[in-house]
Amino acid sequence: MPKDHLNTVFKGALILSISSLVAKILSAVYRIPLQNMVGNTGFYVYQQIYPLYGIGMTFALNGFPNFISKLVAEQPDETSKSLIARRAFHILSGLSLVVFFGLQLGATWIAAHMGDVNLAPIISAVAWMFVFMPWLATGRGYYQGKFLMGPTAVSQLIEQVVRVAIIIMAAYFSVRLGWDNYRMGTWAMSSAPLAAICSSLIFTAFGLRYLLAPAPAPTHPLPSYRKLTKRFVIEGGTLCLVAAVVILLQLVDSFTVMRGLVHQGQLPEVAKALKGVYDRGQPLVQLGLVVATAFSATLLPALTDALAKRQPIEFKRQTQAMVHVSLALSMAATVGLVALMPQINRLLFGSLEGTTALRIYIISILFAALITTYTSVLQSLNEYTAMIIGIIAGLATKVLINYIFVVHYGINGASAVTVLSLAVMFAVMWLGSPEDLQQVLLESGYLIKLLALSAVMGIVVILSCHQITALVGPVLANTRGMAGIITVIGVLIGVLVFVAGAVYARLFTIREWLVLPYGKRLIKAVAKGKEHHS
Repeated sequence: MPKDHLNTVFKGALILSISSLVAKILSAVYRIPLQNMVGNTGFYVYQQIYPLYGIGMTFALNGFPNFISKLVAEQPDETSKSLIARRAFHILSGLSLVVFFGLQLGATWIAAHMGDVNLAPIISAVAWMFVFMPWLATGRGYYQGKFLMGPTAVSQLIEQVVRVAIIIMAAYFSVRLGWDNYRMGTWAMSSAPLAAICSSLIFTAFGLRYLLAPAPAPTHPLPSYRKLTKRFVIEGGTLCLVAAVVILLQLVDSFTVMRGLVHQGQLPEVAKALKGVYDRGQPLVQLGLVVATAFSATLLPALTDALAKRQPIEFKRQTQAMVHVSLALSMAATVGLVALMPQINRLLFGSLEGTTALRIYIISILFAALITTYTSVLQSLNEYTAMIIGIIAGLATKVLINYIFVVHYGINGASAVTVLSLAVMFAVMWLGSPEDLQQVLLESGYLIKLLALSAVMGIVVILSCHQITALVGPVLANTRGMAGIITVIGVLIGVLVFVAGAVYARLFTIREWLVLPYGKRLIKAVAKGKEHHS
């Protein structure tokens, strides 16, 4: 790969990574004020339908654009690129219309199977988003296939900003005008098609030129619609499945948690509120995943470069750095959030309801981060079998036992099954990956050091929080303000303990430290300290 072209690829990957990071943070953070404004039951109404939106945006933002970009990149000239994009648009249009009419006609049936027929109008509202999915996915895929990431990044940010603004406005007017929760939910989910329209405008020129104008004569043979549809189902479907793992687990929760709680003996209104409490875990897991995967993702271009240059040793080093950084950050985030959960729950959501369920749910960060990292490496190696089997095994686990666990253990059971499902996914992927990739987790006693360090950090943070609570007294400690102060102090203590322990135990190599924020400064400070003491 020429150096100039490689630099273009790296810059494009950086632009897309930054926009994805901002979009993920927005997607996680807005749910906290939403829950505070509309309460547990209002949050339940929104979260019940959110997985349908999440799946649609995964198709339009990650899965199908990545596949279409591959199709476009395979073509030898500009005419072939535009024609393959046109065919992809036609196939996706057929798929999206099937989904759209399925959701519109089946809205009442879907809502009934979620245990709440009042959700039907909200399902109908979100269905309109799928009408714009082909335009978005094809536009993004076309430009990504030409290594131009700017349009995708801009459309992604527009989509999130518009959607979040509409949702918060819907929540505000709901409180101000006294709307019921279902009316609020319908307006909030109307944000999905409206945001899709706004982000689609970025691709207006592309669409008018390449998708709607008369088709030019082909310069090279193109795959038939039949072959292309087959590739869409197999290759594109796999990429969508990988990108939507966590959202698919949430979709299973939408069909099982509410009904399971009612079967357990809870009144419907109580069950809705409990499901809303359980859903508090989702923004926390999203934020944890942003922290855990953002820095390791900076190694992806180097991984691609090592593969392109056929440098197996360098590829292994980059893979090891990526896995080690992702695992360490996800472990630290998981243990820290579990230790601070009572304070975080009160600070963000105003109560201690569901603290145990949230503590269990938070463990999802650890396995979800590992799955994200391993799928990135396996995709770069074109190893899809282990991924597909792992995802199917994990989803099957969730589908088969979630309802039973909810009936017996309530929302704690739903949290436990989510963690178990992700653990099954990762275990299958790890066992099915190449031996070199398996060994990355086991080399140099890394895992033992990390587990010991995380346990020490967790214990120190919990003891520190108990000490502060004892000093200020139970009344003051139960206020939101004090919960915030304790959380900040706990985070600072946790970071100091983890970093000091990582340096002392030589947890990371120099390459791995350099990936982390302020890692270079830390290496210089440690080196100066050693010179001073020698």
